[in-house]
Amino acid sequence: MTEWDRSRAVERVEALVETVETDLLPVPVREVWVFGDIALGLDPVERIDVYLTKDLLLSDDTDTAEVDSPVDGVGQTIRAEWAQQYPEYLRTNAGGYAAPERCLAAHLLEEDEPIHLEVCNTGFEDNVTQRLAGARARDNYEQLLDPRGVCLWIDGQRSETAFKKLRAGEFAFPPLSEALEMLGLEGETADRAADDLRTFRDRQEGVSVRGDVV
Repeated sequence: MTEWDRSRAVERVEALVETVETDLLPVPVREVWVFGDIALGLDPVERIDVYLTKDLLLSDDTDTAEVDSPVDGVGQTIRAEWAQQYPEYLRTNAGGYAAPERCLAAHLLEEDEPIHLEVCNTGFEDNVTQRLAGARARDNYEQLLDPRGVCLWIDGQRSETAFKKLRAGEFAFPPLSEALEMLGLEGETADRAADDLRTFRDRQEGVSVRGDVV
């Protein structure tokens, strides 16, 4: 699958939000956003971009019950109860430590879906500015966070209004370069940043995932 019919893309996001609402997840999730093609009202949607705001799981959390797992971090970075219930979704980082963003991707997404998942402990709008500041410091804009986002679910409440507008493609956003200018990038730099971000995104296939801690 290389793209989504728009109605199917919105249905897929609805199913994802329902899973967040009903399933035990490896970490608590506070917000679900979408950005990029699906927020812009495009049809078809080449990739679905999803942003999850998660809570950190502390080592003295009540979820530190013993679990029969060889993976470090179970009961610390991810819930022990979740690891017991969904061992098939347990994923690690390169160091062999339980990785919340990879566990969430395994739980929420199918392997071949054209979906990008961003997972961070801070909200979407705050992370947009954080990533932009880092990109400016490095003069590398490939992994900017597209600021044109829509919040669909927050603290257990689904926004039916946001879903209605998403289905109808009624959100009005400027071109990416203009959105970046609104955040403080100058014209030529904003154009280059937009091009770099699009080029990086076009290289992605299937499920991709990024985890941030701010």
